[in-house]
Amino acid sequence: MRRLGVHTSIAGGLPKSLERARALGCSTLQIFSHNPRSWALTDIPEEEARMFRRLREKLDLDPVFIHACYLVNLTSADPLVREKSLRMLAEEFRRADLIGADYVLLHAGQPAGLPALGQTASGRTGPGPRSGVPGYESLVKSLKTALGGGGKRFRAGLLLENTAFRLQSPGPAASSIKALALAAADSGAAGVCLDTCHAFASGYDIRTMADIEEIARQTEGVKIRLIHLNDSKGGIGSGLDRHEHLGRGRIGLEALRRLLRFGPFKDKPLVLETPKKEASDDPMNLETARMLLANNRSQKEIVSF
Repeated sequence: MRRLGVHTSIAGGLPKSLERARALGCSTLQIFSHNPRSWALTDIPEEEARMFRRLREKLDLDPVFIHACYLVNLTSADPLVREKSLRMLAEEFRRADLIGADYVLLHAGQPAGLPALGQTASGRTGPGPRSGVPGYESLVKSLKTALGGGGKRFRAGLLLENTAFRLQSPGPAASSIKALALAAADSGAAGVCLDTCHAFASGYDIRTMADIEEIARQTEGVKIRLIHLNDSKGGIGSGLDRHEHLGRGRIGLEALRRLLRFGPFKDKPLVLETPKKEASDDPMNLETARMLLANNRSQKEIVSF
């Protein structure tokens, strides 16, 4: 059975996030283990961690993903920021291991040059994939340090998530995911998380099979462990990291359906990060996602514009 979930709040304690996920009928979930916009941390009490581990097993929620702090930037030009980011990432892993989470998700930052790696969907080629690109070697070195230099420092695995940054024009960006996959492979990360909104905003037109197939080619050799299933408020290549309700954005349901049914993207766990302005938003988007997975078309489907 394909695992489907949402990002749930930890308000009231970490175990509450599990209860919220199960109440929505989820079989997986994603959380923050602390305020994601602050360097400040409070310890997770051992009893709370124990309750989380037990309840997670009881409710059969698997895998559990922790999204790392938004402030982490392993490619910053400021060495102090990089050092602070490494310490924070290590803490994210420590907390993940404490509560028994399976993966830590990381936005790797905005390294200049990364989206110029590899070959674009239009056939143009960039610099060599593993050298001569600003930011790449620094990123891989930092990731290796965080992961223990090839050793097994933590039980939880690291997933690198593609971003909405668009640093290349004209034509499709179509190489930022390639760079991410290479960095995952070179650093020893567990794999990647593919965000559909970010891919679209960075220049991959996933409304076309050509770009869906291009993403599959660019991620060959690494494991896609998770798909963030989101529609996009911004247009193709807009660089706008604004998620939209499924079917109400610029990607549309038909494109999302095709991607979810395509070879390497089949059966991957799905987590929705769609807007949460009303209590009905998560149930609405989960219903739409289940419809997509069942391949049922509804009169409620909204055609993307």
